[in-house]
Amino acid sequence: MRAQVMRLAPTIVLTPAQLNAMLAAVLLGLTLLSLTIGPVDLRVGDVLAALFGTGTTEEALREQIIVRHVRLPRAVLAILTGGSLGLAGAALQGLLRNPLAEPGLLGVSSSASLGAVLCLYFGVAALSPWLLPVSAMSFAALATVVLYVIARRSPAVTLILAGIALSSLASALTSLALNLAPNPADVQDIVLWLLGSLSQRSFADVQLCLPFVVAGAALLLACGPALDSLSLGEAEARTLGVHVARLRQQVIVGTALCVGACVAITGAIGFVGLVVPHLLRPFVAYRPSRLLPSSALGGAVLLLAADLVLRAISSPQEIMLGVVTALIGAPFFFVLVLSRQQRQQEGEAW
Repeated sequence: MRAQVMRLAPTIVLTPAQLNAMLAAVLLGLTLLSLTIGPVDLRVGDVLAALFGTGTTEEALREQIIVRHVRLPRAVLAILTGGSLGLAGAALQGLLRNPLAEPGLLGVSSSASLGAVLCLYFGVAALSPWLLPVSAMSFAALATVVLYVIARRSPAVTLILAGIALSSLASALTSLALNLAPNPADVQDIVLWLLGSLSQRSFADVQLCLPFVVAGAALLLACGPALDSLSLGEAEARTLGVHVARLRQQVIVGTALCVGACVAITGAIGFVGLVVPHLLRPFVAYRPSRLLPSSALGGAVLLLAADLVLRAISSPQEIMLGVVTALIGAPFFFVLVLSRQQRQQEGEAW
């Protein structure tokens, strides 16, 4: 195992602090770029003036509305959603000790979508806006529990197949709800929402998901040292003082809070939790405790960059964000599976 780590280690050596600082700097730059791009082109100086200025001219007020109420909520939601998916993916991979674990691939995101759609379909969301994320998080937690029970007694391939089956079941039930929906306009809105998008979101949406994302992220980030011990095996983790059952509950609840809250606002966005931990793992010496914060930053960078790309190429019809991440993630997953097959043929443990 040691030889494998040494062979796969990158030639570029960064400390976790340097890696996180670099990702944070890239994220800040992408955020500023995101605020400048749109139907109305703005310079960085205009954006800063709109964010912090108090201009009263007609043009200054117009730029303040564009930046503060249109572009900034979109950028913040991209950061929250990408960070949540990257963090949840790294935590699930650490808990299940499976590098293919990812909320979208294993059906956690689809289950959260089903919970949100049922809440919309039966009109429960009209009673309180908080019921929508709560429903999505409940279904995400249920899917995570099912997957964990399967992962404890089955090989990796069985876990992936179970995740695909769970995702298909959730998608089928979502389609059934759409087929039976009486209003075609509602069907179109739900379908577009399921494809994943950050357009036409406001700070009310940020306010709705932020408390759950913060709580979930705190739970997942606190799991780092225990996940380091768990990478040696459950028996070894127990001898090191890790309460494994409590750790499972913490990861499941944290994943459900992060993924469910984001899916309820942005729709299903897949593959971020798979791609980002894989790209960053060699830079953190394969330690889950170091991978968690880096994956959160990397996920935010990836989703914000994907949103920038789709905004640059979409005209006049905007491409859905979930489609863009799938176009990136599906080939990556394909290459990952082929790489695993090649290593198995070479007789290496993966």
